[in-house]
Amino acid sequence: MQVAVVPVTLFQQNCSVLWCERTRRAAIVDPGGDLERVLPVLEQEGLELERILLTHAHLDHAAATAELVRRSGVPVVGPHEGDRFWIEQLPQQAKMFGFGVGEAFEPDRWLGDGDEVQVGELTLAVRHCPGHTPGHVVFFHAPSRFAFVGDVLFAGSIGRTDFPRGDHAQLIASIRERLFPLGDDVTFLPGHGPTSTFGEERRSNPFVADRLFRR
Repeated sequence: MQVAVVPVTLFQQNCSVLWCERTRRAAIVDPGGDLERVLPVLEQEGLELERILLTHAHLDHAAATAELVRRSGVPVVGPHEGDRFWIEQLPQQAKMFGFGVGEAFEPDRWLGDGDEVQVGELTLAVRHCPGHTPGHVVFFHAPSRFAFVGDVLFAGSIGRTDFPRGDHAQLIASIRERLFPLGDDVTFLPGHGPTSTFGEERRSNPFVADRLFRR
């Protein structure tokens, strides 16, 4: 698996292009905006876009989804249906934050915990990790030991839970019960900021470190 990260919008959200090296088929993860900066990656690398993957439906991760569908005709996969209300509110979110674009859409496939998604010959495992939003999912490529975690976990921090239907306890449980068991050696790309590993965050993250949960 190959990955190109393109930070987009004023929120500097980590939009990603991932692709299968053998088939050159690709997916765009979390198209929050600035498609004119993201789509050239496909041409530069000689890729065919196969699908759009969404970790969750907050504006900075999903605002350009409908536009990308119009341009490419590819299906939208994810997030979990718990985020339907966020998708329906994208136009209001866009006006509130001055995005200028943010259309509602209907995913072609909602995802659940334990599902799998194909991109070329790559298989991504899906983990439902609610807390930041109720329908947040994570995509994990086991052979590469790499995960796309959206806004669940960050290097040294965790996702906010003060938005509508956020749940702090649920977020902590998602991280410790559905992400950390994937292995300390897993590198993850968060929705914002630099990569880290689950092992580093398990040991030192001030919100979820092991020492905070010892009895």
